[in-house]
Amino acid sequence: MKILVTGATANVGRMVVDELITLGATDIRALTVDPAKAALPSGVEVVRGFVGRPATLLPALQGVDVMYLAPHIPTVHEACRLAAEAGVGRIVDLAGAKGDHWQEIEDGVEASGVPFTHLEPGEFMANATLWADQIRAGDDVRDGYAASANAAIAQEDIAAVAARVIVEPGHEGKAYELTGPESLTRREKVEAIGRALGRNLRYLELSHDDAVDQLRPVMGEYAEWYLEGVALLAEHPQPAVPTVADLLGHPATTYEKWARTHAALFR
Repeated sequence: MKILVTGATANVGRMVVDELITLGATDIRALTVDPAKAALPSGVEVVRGFVGRPATLLPALQGVDVMYLAPHIPTVHEACRLAAEAGVGRIVDLAGAKGDHWQEIEDGVEASGVPFTHLEPGEFMANATLWADQIRAGDDVRDGYAASANAAIAQEDIAAVAARVIVEPGHEGKAYELTGPESLTRREKVEAIGRALGRNLRYLELSHDDAVDQLRPVMGEYAEWYLEGVALLAEHPQPAVPTVADLLGHPATTYEKWARTHAALFR
């Protein structure tokens, strides 16, 4: 089975390559914008290209049985059309919750007619790095909507699921909602990071407008959109689902375990 991993040096895509190797995959082609700097494992075929420039996909698609599709909304329809024309057997795409900003990924994949498996993760645990500067500076984290709750997921778990559904049969036509094992409020997440660091961190709640102003230097025009989503989760918390554990055979990574593993991000 020839597997094409697009976005192979991005956060999740790089992990997908490693997980595929762990599962015994031996025919992996990795698409990256800079093969010279990719530092991918030996035995992985590295080709230059980017989903955002669909013409660069043509050589990479030849002979591919399964493609892992990194999310890039502007070109998803064209990239998937090219995959169909090249005879790709299945697309495993990284999208998001149905009906949200990332729905266009699933729409583009399905429009191509190529058999698919959709991965629908919620918020990544790594989004906590939005608080990293504040945590490095002191024990108070200022942000909005302390009671906003979701079941954030570790990117490592997303990659492990992606690799598993790529190499295993039986996942065609499925859509998998992916979450962490517990739904936590933003205050509880900050406290979990504090425990991982051996510190007592406090969450100080800001007004909506102040929270947007604080995020704008980091997120730009998306700050308002992001906080609107956070506000919605204060009214309608996202529950955890067992999909990761069902697919991998072991529990998904807890927030505190993720924070301990990545404590250097906050020190």
